[in-house]
Amino acid sequence: MPGNELKENLDYYLEDGLYVFTAAYHLRRGYCCGSRCRHCPYPKEIQAQTIQLRLEGRPIKTREEFLARFGPVLVKP
Repeated sequence: MPGNELKENLDYYLEDGLYVFTAAYHLRRGYCCGSRCRHCPYPKEIQAQTIQLRLEGRPIKTREEFLARFGPVLVKP
């Protein structure tokens, strides 16, 4: 999709050949996926629940699904 290109050092940086997504990227995406991302800005309680869902084979895949389950969530800046 045009306009959705990731920008290095804004959305991610490379570390040992791996992509590490920034908090800014996660906030723009709009949900916690439960992948234990290093810079996840979502509260630890939400992260724990999304990690459990992923382990159960029921990962959160969209912002809408996240909002339906958790409602608006305050995130750290």
